This record gives sequence, C-alpha cells and structure tokens, in this order.
Amino acid sequence: MSALASVERELRAAVAAEVVAPTTAYLTDMTEARGLSGRADAVALPRTAEEVVEVVAWCYAHGVGIVPRGGGTGYAGGSVPLDGGVVLSLERIDRVRSFDPLLWRIEVEAGLRTAELRRIARESGLLFAPDPGAAEQSQIGGNIATNAGGPHAYKYGVTGAWVTGLEAVVPPGELVQLGGPLRKDVAGYDLKHLLIGSEGTLGVITAAWLRLTPAPEAAWPVIGFFDGVPGGVAAIERVIGSGLPAAALEYVDSEAMRYGGRSFPGEVPEGGFAVLVEADGSTEEAARIRAALLDLLGENALALYSPQAPQEIASLWRWRDGLALVVDAQRGGKASEDIAVPLDRLGEAIVESLEVGRRFGVPTCSWGHAGDGNLHTVFLLAGDDEEELALAPQLSEALFELALRLGGTISGEHGVGFVKRNWLDKQLGPRAFELHNAVKRAFDPQNLLNPGKKA
Repeated sequence: MSALASVERELRAAVAAEVVAPTTAYLTDMTEARGLSGRADAVALPRTAEEVVEVVAWCYAHGVGIVPRGGGTGYAGGSVPLDGGVVLSLERIDRVRSFDPLLWRIEVEAGLRTAELRRIARESGLLFAPDPGAAEQSQIGGNIATNAGGPHAYKYGVTGAWVTGLEAVVPPGELVQLGGPLRKDVAGYDLKHLLIGSEGTLGVITAAWLRLTPAPEAAWPVIGFFDGVPGGVAAIERVIGSGLPAAALEYVDSEAMRYGGRSFPGEVPEGGFAVLVEADGSTEEAARIRAALLDLLGENALALYSPQAPQEIASLWRWRDGLALVVDAQRGGKASEDIAVPLDRLGEAIVESLEVGRRFGVPTCSWGHAGDGNLHTVFLLAGDDEEELALAPQLSEALFELALRLGGTISGEHGVGFVKRNWLDKQLGPRAFELHNAVKRAFDPQNLLNPGKKA
C-alpha cells in the first residue's frame, strides 16, 4: 500500500471527521493561473472544532503536514499542499454561534462565507465592512488567516481590525481562545494578532468573535477620469489631503479602462485614468462628502460620473468587482501581484510597474486600492504560449523588487504564501526575519503547519 493511501486509511480510522482522497479542487487556489498545483495524501473535512483538534493531534503525532484551507480564493499559493500531507478544509465548520445585534457583535465559525456574514449583518442594519473579492466563495477563517483587505479597507480597515477574539487549534493539538467578545484586552502578548495574517502556519482558526458597526444610511460613489497617471494621482492626493472620510479610494489606469470600459455603466472618455471614491454615512453626511468630492475631482477631470440610483450604484460595484475577470480574459493568462508602497510613491510605482511590462514586451495594466497605496499591476500573457507564460515568475519578482526599492511591501493583502516566501527576508532584514522564524518555531516546533509557506 502506498504511503499516500496509508495516511488516508490510518487518519480515517483515527478521527471522527470525514477523510477523503484528494481531488484537484483541494490542490489548487487562484494561483493556478501560474501553474501551481500541489499534492496531498488526504483531505479531512471536520464539522466541529473538536474534530479539528483530533486531526491536528494525529498529524502532529505522526509527523504529517497539515495545510488549512478556506475557500481557496487566495493568490499566493497559501492553501496549496506543496509536498503531501493532509488538507484540513474548514468548509463544513460554518455556523453562526451567537449574534448580538444590539451589542454590534457576532461569533462565527471559520467556514462561514463572507457574503453570508455580510448578509446577516445587513439584515439587522449592521455592517461587517471588510469586502475582499470572491465574497460568495471566500470564508471568514481564510480572510482572517490572510488579513484580507478590499476596497473599503481605506476607511474601515482590513479584516483583522474587526476581530476581537479567536478560537484556534495549535500544535500538538489543543484548542485555545485568544480574546473574545471584548472591546479591550491588553493582557499578555497579542497572540490573537499573531494568528491574524499567519496564513495557517501558526494555528488553525476555527471561530472568531467579530465586531460590527451600524450600516451607513447612504453610500454614493464618485468617479473622475483623468489624463494619465500624473493627473489621476494628483486627484488621489487631493482626496487624501482633504481629510474627507471617504469610504473607498480606488484607481483604474487607462489601459485597464480600455479593456473594461465596454461594461462600465457610464461614459468613459478615451484614455481616461479612473479614480473611484465613495462617500458614505448618514444621508446628510454622505451628501456633503459627495459634493466635496465632486469639487475635488472636478478640478482637472476629463469627465465625472456620480450615480445616485441604487441600481446604478450596484451596477458600478459589480463592474469593479468583475474587472479582474474581464482583464484576465484578454489573453488567457496573467501575472499579477499585490504590492503596496507609501502613498507618496504611488504614482512612481504605477509608472514603473507598467514599464516592467514594456521591458518584457507584454501588455500591462494596473488598478488597485489607491488610498492604501496598494497596486495590482497585471501582465497579460498569452494562455497558449508556454514561453510567455514562463515569464510570470520574473515579472512578479520585478514587482517585488520595485516595491522594496520604494520602501513598500511585497504583499498588501494577498499574503506571502508560497509565491513570495523567498522575498520575505529581503523585506524584513536579518534580525527581524530571525524573530519571525522564532515565532514560527514557538508555535509549530515540528514545522508541520502549512510547511513551506510564509517563511
């Protein structure tokens, strides 16, 4: 009997969770566009945190790697099993354990999908603000494990800002609670935030206490189109410098607008660099901010688009959410990363990232979360050209080098995973990287939790 079959058989006999043979669905994530596909010995599908404990304890006792998995929507290979082991899928641990709308808090299990969490909050007049992409597929545990962002992180913060407590399974197989339904907690080291963004390398998140906030009465987007990167970045800087509490501040460069303009719900001037800002709050406050944004963007805009009808606003955000799919379909392949830079280097980063594409001879466009200095430059590769597809790692590394040279980071929101692990020491420096790895050893001395990732 093969080692693979042996792990599957022995784990199935030892734990209450369902254990199945690996299928392609559990061996890839969205990084599949770069040809990244892994190998696993088994897939465990627990229904409770206690069943997660059993799986982790068995794996740790037998020296078997554990790869925690949420919705598989990541872009860094974080949930791809690199060299065997057990994929531990949290998809069936998806209950709402408690919901206290009057106290603006909810406790949910890791497998609850982002869209469902936001729907539950919305039906009680509340908001769970983090809105990373793929809301129908992504799960809250995975969002916490990557500290996912999204357009509204500009005002409301990334996922970790909304977590007040975590339940997690840590080696060699113990359930711990860090924080809880608390507004304040400064006892001990901040272990909760070590797990947030740890990409499954320190523990397996099984549940979370999350804070909510009253939903805004109104949310009105304003889009300005500008003549190239300098004009667009100048408008972005005016919005930031104004101090207006905009909810989102996005950019879409002129080349991305050329691809996505056909489905844009309004008129797009030729060659326009788009800046999308959202005003929200009470109806009166949102109207005041919207008017101020129209003035700010209007100073040098080629055109303005500012829908107010709910269906038009919904259409605009559907367009923004689907922009990546439209661009990705142009040539059948791509390379793209989520670098972030200081705000005063954003324009420089956009221009230089586009120059990388010209240097390699591939079509390139860029968009991202301007208010966070987070750019997603996309290199469009011919899906049927192996030689061109092979450029993907070099293109990505050129972006990492650019980010670090400008004082930025190799990852603004997607995480390090497998794709960027060799760049982390370059960003952190020797001593900080040593401390980073010491934290890993303290939590996971056998290096069995998501081995080969984040370090």
